[in-house]
Amino acid sequence: MDTIKIEILGTGCKKCQQLEANAKEAVANLNLTAEVLHITDPVEIAMRGVMTTPAIAINGKVVGKGVISPEQIQPLLQN
Repeated sequence: MDTIKIEILGTGCKKCQQLEANAKEAVANLNLTAEVLHITDPVEIAMRGVMTTPAIAINGKVVGKGVISPEQIQPLLQN
C-alpha cells in the first residue's frame, strides 16, 4: 500500500495544531503509513480553494475543514 499524504492547511494556530494531532492519531489508530505535512503559505492554501483554516487534504484533495476528530478522519483515510 502506498504512503498516504496528509496535508494540514493553516497558519499554524492552535486549531491547526489540534487538527494535525488528530490526523496523526487517526493514522496511528488505523496502523497506516502516512506523511503528514503542514502547509502554512496563504497563497498555496488559497490556490486549493480553502478560505477558512484549518483544513485537511488527503492525497491532494481537501476533505475536511475545521477541527475534526480522529474518528471523523479515519473513514476519510480508508477511501
